[in-house]
Amino acid sequence: MDTAAGLQAVQPPPDPAASSLSAQPPVGYSHRLTPTPAGWARLARWCVWVEPAAASGAIAPAAAASLESRWQQAVNAALASWAEELVIVRVTDPAQAQVLVRRQRPPLRELGGRLRASHGRASLQVLEVQRAGRWRLEPRVEVLISPGQRQLAIQATALHELGHAFGLWGHSDDPADALAAVPGRQPVVALTARDRDTLRWLQAQPSRFGQPLPAPAAAPVPVQP
Repeated sequence: MDTAAGLQAVQPPPDPAASSLSAQPPVGYSHRLTPTPAGWARLARWCVWVEPAAASGAIAPAAAASLESRWQQAVNAALASWAEELVIVRVTDPAQAQVLVRRQRPPLRELGGRLRASHGRASLQVLEVQRAGRWRLEPRVEVLISPGQRQLAIQATALHELGHAFGLWGHSDDPADALAAVPGRQPVVALTARDRDTLRWLQAQPSRFGQPLPAPAAAPVPVQP
């Protein structure tokens, strides 16, 4: 993918096609998904940047290196699961990515008047991005995955949050699914048939994401890697 020359956050008009969801029979847990204001956030190809390991000497050896290696292996395994269903391209430049995965515990978030902690979080922006001289509407998702877990727990967290990043903005009511709202006792580290069916349903929906756009009226914001 070409490096983005500029981007800006946008609030696009609603996508009429997204309102037809209620008229369609549910597939998997597709009826529990929510589109963005611009419609279903799907792409034919996803560029993903994963925070690299710290440079040699920048961290304490042994214990810290082991934690970092565990995190990398878990995230790579989760990406490999989604790559069975999607075209995923790993990039080394964050400016090229629609999905950025960072080795970081999410900050506390207030829910119901109480501060709550989590091991993973995915945050979406809808952007107009200029690539190779053409403006396109793209999702840009920052995924935070805490390294302070067991490897299988990190993998399960990454599998769940990457599902959101790839457009599954909602939750399953089945604890066996990777996108379960309330996970079961054992970490889910593989996609279920319902996960795959729901993703395939999403990929078949009409979408404006990735399609060429007219040049935006506002001046672009330079990309900061």
